[in-house]
Amino acid sequence: MSVASRSLKEQYRPVRRKIEYIITLSCLHLMKTNMTIGTLLVVLCCFHVASGVTHSLQYFYTSTSGIQNFPEFITVGLVDGQPISHYDSITKKEVPKAEWMAASVDSDYWKRETEISGATEATFKADIDIVKSRFNQTEGVHTWQWMYGCQWDDESGDVDGYNQFGYDGEDFVTLDLKNLRYIAANQQAVITKHKWDKDKGLLEMYKQYFTHTCIDWVKKYLQYGNSTLGRTVSPKVTLLQKDLRVVCHATGFYPDGVMITWNRDGVDMHEDVDMGETLPNEDGTFQKRAELKVSPEERKKGQFTCEVAHKSGEPIVKILIVEEGKNQHLKHHYGDGLLP
Repeated sequence: MSVASRSLKEQYRPVRRKIEYIITLSCLHLMKTNMTIGTLLVVLCCFHVASGVTHSLQYFYTSTSGIQNFPEFITVGLVDGQPISHYDSITKKEVPKAEWMAASVDSDYWKRETEISGATEATFKADIDIVKSRFNQTEGVHTWQWMYGCQWDDESGDVDGYNQFGYDGEDFVTLDLKNLRYIAANQQAVITKHKWDKDKGLLEMYKQYFTHTCIDWVKKYLQYGNSTLGRTVSPKVTLLQKDLRVVCHATGFYPDGVMITWNRDGVDMHEDVDMGETLPNEDGTFQKRAELKVSPEERKKGQFTCEVAHKSGEPIVKILIVEEGKNQHLKHHYGDGLLP
């Protein structure tokens, strides 16, 4: 299923940790309010890169109303899930969010991007008022969001793109890139769909952008940030025991493709396993967890292991050992060799 065919909720849940990472200080302001971050900025996170050879470029724009001490407009750019640029209505300036990005482009680039984001800010502030009126809303907290991007598989050469708008965390209108038409998610969006469908020139421009121009930028940014984006970092794995659950937590790995598997006596377990999303850390690496529902009594009836597979090396295996008359404790080994 293509990126464009998935709904906002399918692509962007859960999002609290991702939002905190991507917009950092802005979210600290938001967290001082009594808002639910996941509801407010549901699209400020990245669609998941499925494999180590799939690369992406994404941009996220969010306009807000009714929130004190929080920017009314924010943009974030990402390459392979790593923030590269940021603009907000408080600073009024587009700035790099990666060292390699700052070193690779000149001041004219940032001046031009600042001008573009500033113009978009004005448009978004007008748009959110228009959409609010369509829903007969005058007060409360609301968001108007635009997200677009492309991805490229450097082995197969396959490309994909998407262009979506959302209101209050729900789909509003989405571009069907294959058929070059918009899909309205609700009655309030129909008027927008009809208006945008009439602009055939803009639709053709989007097709060119998502299938060629955007991909060219992906390749260019990958060259700029090769030392960072092309690196591999092994995960650190720990088991955290709770009364009725054991959490297998992998963190600090890069790139983000990782597989976590719980086994009982060598057999993969699928039931009673709650697999979490892959989330970013502040240092640019990623983390993921898998929770196994198992009682202390049940743990004594078999050998439970958690295996974490990542492209950086051999699988890391954690073994949960329960000994009679003693507290439960953990031992682990990397590949076939036990570590002290």
